[in-house]
Amino acid sequence: MACDPNMLNQVPLFALLDEEETAVLAGQVGVRTFAPRQRIYKIGDAGGQAYVMVSGAVQVTTIDEDHQDVIVDEPAHGEFFGFASMLEQTPHQTNATAMEDTVCIEVDRDDIAVLLQRKPHAGMDMLSVLGRQFHAAQQLVRVRATRNPNEMIESESTVGERIADAVAGFGGSWTFIITFLALLCVYTIINLALRASAWDPYPFILLNLFLSMLAALQAPVIMMSQNRQDTKDRLRGELDYAVNRRSETEIQGLARKLNALSDKIDDVEELLREKS
Repeated sequence: MACDPNMLNQVPLFALLDEEETAVLAGQVGVRTFAPRQRIYKIGDAGGQAYVMVSGAVQVTTIDEDHQDVIVDEPAHGEFFGFASMLEQTPHQTNATAMEDTVCIEVDRDDIAVLLQRKPHAGMDMLSVLGRQFHAAQQLVRVRATRNPNEMIESESTVGERIADAVAGFGGSWTFIITFLALLCVYTIINLALRASAWDPYPFILLNLFLSMLAALQAPVIMMSQNRQDTKDRLRGELDYAVNRRSETEIQGLARKLNALSDKIDDVEELLREKS
């Protein structure tokens, strides 16, 4: 569907154009409408077009290593999405889905080339778009970094593992130590006071049996809890590694796209200087 020039005037990036340039660009770009829950593009699709929000709502998401959808961006009115892949001519790295009845302006690389030829300073606005995507990627890394390994393990732990943690936690506390010493003192004092009628006279053979049984049961329970702690530490290390790797990949990708856009702007400026 053809684009109304007045629609372009509402987009901050295209608001720099005069009436004639807006009319030319309106004849090049198109308008697309999407139904609720309709997929605009998905990961791996050719990045030939980018989109500008006119009305409605769109969610831009990616899939993490846990196969969970993670929201990367929710573009507002007049904002681009799918811009970096279109500029670099690489497959889309995200999914874009219309959340309600949505109208978007569809822009391709040639449209941007025409815009830069006519208004080279519009390239700074495009850099701002990429800057927002860069910040969104940083925010995504920070959000994913806050995953709590303790909560992830607790959600998968069994009743026996929770009991082992509780026993190990109580057995390593001052409450247990003080209570246990108090019971030992009371037990020995009572048996010493009863003398010949004591149920466990000195050297407290029955008490030694109970202590041996307690130690035999407590040792494997504590080892179970230590194994779970080792699992938590290993998971923390894996999460840190995944976050660092994802952050490095995002930064390198955005750096390449910024360099490509800067080169394009330089080429356009050089061409304009030659014409002048």
